[in-house]
Amino acid sequence: MRRPERLAEVLRAEITEIVGYELDDPRLIAVTVTDVRVSDNLREAKVFVIVQGDEKETKEALKALQNAATFVRQQVALDLDLRHAPILNFVRDTVEENAIRVEELLKDLPPQAEFTEKE
Repeated sequence: MRRPERLAEVLRAEITEIVGYELDDPRLIAVTVTDVRVSDNLREAKVFVIVQGDEKETKEALKALQNAATFVRQQVALDLDLRHAPILNFVRDTVEENAIRVEELLKDLPPQAEFTEKE
């Protein structure tokens, strides 16, 4: 595993702890960190999150996360003993939403006849 991937795994665990237990913002109650992707130069990281709630709550939570990004970055640097912690950009993770949409589309398809063997 390459260094950015190893750092991403550690960052995901640490950011999950910080967002879940150290931030006291009520807008962040329903936030789940799903993935972290670190750039090759280790200077930036995209933090993918899922927010339970409607569109307004999702926007509010992402805004709160961006406001707390500096604090989270400082805590990550202290906890992981990093000289240079990556700049954190919080992004909405739409994988789950896309999977639900595809599942709904597949359910709406009419059933097809069984395949028959040609001789």
